[in-house]
This record gives sequence, C-alpha cells and structure tokens, in this order.
Amino acid sequence: MNESLHYIRQAIINRLDGSLTFGGSNVPIYNRVPATATEPYVKVYSLQHREIDQNASSFTSLCETRIEVVTAFDGDDGGEYQSNDLTDQIINLIRTRSNGYYDLSSNNFSVYTCEIESIKYQEKEQEDKTYFRSFITVSNRIEKV
Repeated sequence: MNESLHYIRQAIINRLDGSLTFGGSNVPIYNRVPATATEPYVKVYSLQHREIDQNASSFTSLCETRIEVVTAFDGDDGGEYQSNDLTDQIINLIRTRSNGYYDLSSNNFSVYTCEIESIKYQEKEQEDKTYFRSFITVSNRIEKV
C-alpha cells in the first residue's frame, strides 16, 4: 500500500491522546466526534495525500492533516485563550525535527519532515454558546521504504 495519510493521522492521534490538558482535565482526541462530545475537544482528520517525487526507484508523498481544536463558552463567559493554549500544546507535541518524527517503519514508511503549514482561528456565536476553533494544518513528507 502506498497511501500513508491514515498512518500519519493515527500517529498524531496517538501522540496527542492523553497529553493535552486544560484546567487539570484531559482533552479528548477524536477522528470522528461523537454526538455526546463536550468541549473542549480535538478532532484530527486527513486533508490530502499527493505524490511529490516522480522517480522510478522511490515513492515519496506529501501528506496534509488537519487538527481542529474546539472550545465553547456560555454567552460571553469565556474567550479564545483555551483554544490558544491547546493549540500551543499541540504544536509543542507534534512539531519536531528528525529525532521526533513519527515512526511508521512497521508500515514500511519513513517520515522525514514535519511542518506547520498554517494555523487559523474562528469565533462563532450561536444561540447557546460562543465557539472558538483553531485549525492547524500539518504537512509531512513520507517515503516508502
């Protein structure tokens, strides 16, 4: 198999799971958010997978993953600080250099870059709550070994 994006997504989930906290509580990590979920939570999902090296002897891909931080407060009883804090924790956990790349060797892949492509923020007022979100786009270059 040459599609490696789902392995990256699982590696990100594994790295974040149990490692994010706010106010002394663990923040849950989801690939698919259950209807019973309460804020704050983090959702990790795939964006794109594309081949970047047209080479007869190797298969190299660029994988982009999105990490979405979701926080909410009743009325005006909060702000985006919780979203900022969780975003910072995530960046510190996933943004590494060569000594901290995801180990996908058991799936016959080698990760050789990790970049934060962008972080975007959104605030949306609903009838019941004000939602604060951050969208972290992460790219990884991966070679089939």
